[in-house]
Amino acid sequence: MAGLASDGSNPDVGLLYDINGLAKDAPPWFDRVMGFVGEYGIMLGLVLVALWCWVSVRRRGNLADSVSGVAGLVWAPLAAGVALLVNIPIRGFVERPRPFKDHQGLEVLVAGKTDFSFVSDHATMAMAIGVGLFVAHRKLGLAAIGLAFAEGFCRVYMGVHYPTDVIGGFALGTAVALLLAPLALALLTPVVSAVARSKHGARLVRSRRAAERRPQPEALDIPEPRLGSDESDLAA
Repeated sequence: MAGLASDGSNPDVGLLYDINGLAKDAPPWFDRVMGFVGEYGIMLGLVLVALWCWVSVRRRGNLADSVSGVAGLVWAPLAAGVALLVNIPIRGFVERPRPFKDHQGLEVLVAGKTDFSFVSDHATMAMAIGVGLFVAHRKLGLAAIGLAFAEGFCRVYMGVHYPTDVIGGFALGTAVALLLAPLALALLTPVVSAVARSKHGARLVRSRRAAERRPQPEALDIPEPRLGSDESDLAA
């Protein structure tokens, strides 16, 4: 399995050279930025999106929605961790070398990558978090998934992964986050619900303003009293 995508005529390799070739044409400062973004920056961005999601779900209209949202939010990093564990035997079985070890002329922006290439840990983790956040909050989850796609592009741009490494990571992260979500939420929701009912942990699930908000009573349709009367009323 180590020779996967080693043939220069392989479209996977051609796309690798096309995307990584952009790094050769870019100024050095831009490559340094892309190296940082692909290695750390996008993952930090996903953390910020997760915090934004947490603030948002705590303000939802009712407690049940907040509990389900926070449970989904907790599942996002757990899904990333599970996906990375699943990837360990996959990488050991495929044993695909990093692209710069088999192909000359690549612009490698991050040094020290000595482990196997398939599948990309960064792409796996980013997509698992993105899909997990989508379970908790649709709009912010889509933003996180967009960051995951950007992470995949950066890994190829940096010369440390083949495109199929990234696609495999996307598939693995999505599969773990979605397929295990029902079981995970069934286990996490009672825990989050208990935290919401506790004295010191309630604010982790529900914001103070949302907890103090009370539904407004509906106006009763009571007819106003009539100020005058006529002979027909008296007769009645």
